[in-house]
Amino acid sequence: MKGMFSYDLMESTRNTNEWLGASARAMSSYPIWGLVPHPMFKVLSAWGRVTERSFARMVIKPDWGIRTVVGSDGRDHLVDVETVVSRPFGDLIHFKVMGRDPMPRRVLLVAPMSGHYATLLRSTVLSLLPDCDVYVTDWINARDIPVSAGKFDIEDYTLYLVEFMRHLGPDIHVVAVCQPAPITLAATAYLAEAEPKAQPRTLTLIGGPIDPDAAPTEVTDFGRRLTMGQLEHLAIQRVGFKYAGAGRLVYPGLLQLASFISMNLDRHTKAFSDQILRAAKGEAKERDAHNRFYDEYLSVMDMTAEFYLSTVERVFKKREIAQNIFTVAGQRVDIGRITDVAVHTIEGEEDDISAPGQCRAALDLCTGLPDSKKAFHVEPGAGHYGIFAGKSWRNNIRPLVLDFFDENSGLPNRRRTGKPEIRAV
Repeated sequence: MKGMFSYDLMESTRNTNEWLGASARAMSSYPIWGLVPHPMFKVLSAWGRVTERSFARMVIKPDWGIRTVVGSDGRDHLVDVETVVSRPFGDLIHFKVMGRDPMPRRVLLVAPMSGHYATLLRSTVLSLLPDCDVYVTDWINARDIPVSAGKFDIEDYTLYLVEFMRHLGPDIHVVAVCQPAPITLAATAYLAEAEPKAQPRTLTLIGGPIDPDAAPTEVTDFGRRLTMGQLEHLAIQRVGFKYAGAGRLVYPGLLQLASFISMNLDRHTKAFSDQILRAAKGEAKERDAHNRFYDEYLSVMDMTAEFYLSTVERVFKKREIAQNIFTVAGQRVDIGRITDVAVHTIEGEEDDISAPGQCRAALDLCTGLPDSKKAFHVEPGAGHYGIFAGKSWRNNIRPLVLDFFDENSGLPNRRRTGKPEIRAV
């Protein structure tokens, strides 16, 4: 499957479905059909609108949509998303709140590179902005990166994080969500040995596979069932002629999206059927719950083949980080070198992607860290998404994380907004 043909075939299929939806919507929306006393045309128009929107979203990068935040002075402050560090495969962006005094808490959110854009953390950013100065790793879609930019694997990812942490300085609080948790732990250990003064104050790991074998799930078992050769043959394709990264080997976002949907096919089928019926009745809205969720969920990005394959092989199969034998540029990264950075692990009791135990394994690896600088929390009843973006995050986990920042910063616990008042589009 490494040829461009398979990649372009997927894109052609997506494009055709988008066109079919647009055609059905246009043809069935003519006023003349209002004279026909049959619901078929309304249902066909609704199917067209939902289908066109869904397949169009797959190649659109979502906007952050964060316009203003209410400050402690009670006034609206405009939010500007600025690029602080620009690199070929990912940028460090800053949510600059205009006219607000400098915040004592500075947070680096390490977004997953797992098929979705960093905007997957939009609600996490929204919840932190009233109390923190927020930075986010904004990974770039591999299909848009020319082959001349070179490779990007798990070691390059680690070095990117090291560079971002160095740039932000030692007063930063790092929060890694899901997939990057083990790599962020390694990047912190790398800094602890190479440049101890540049280490962050705290490291919070949320639902990440530090040790995938600690509590196997369907996701981790998938990596076990296939050999690396089989995985490369089935998952890797070359970017087609349409994009700047033509010829680059990638794990296509569309392919990963298909696997995501297949895992919960019944639920997604019902969600779209219900939305079509709502649209036919005139009850669907531009920003209703269905569209808000699927506008983000369907927007996918390609990963470089070398990053995807090296992550599966080294994190899941060989468990290099779990066994503390991970290397960068031929040098071992010893997690035991972390002696000053307070580490907090957070897991969801019902997490079926990174089950409880996988993330907490990080604390056992930090052998040089005193127990007073270690903390863990298992959120009762929470699934994977809920621990960083859902009700569990907003009501229970976010306050714990902010308290953890303060306890390990020499700062008094500050008054926080329980329900941040933020306007977003």
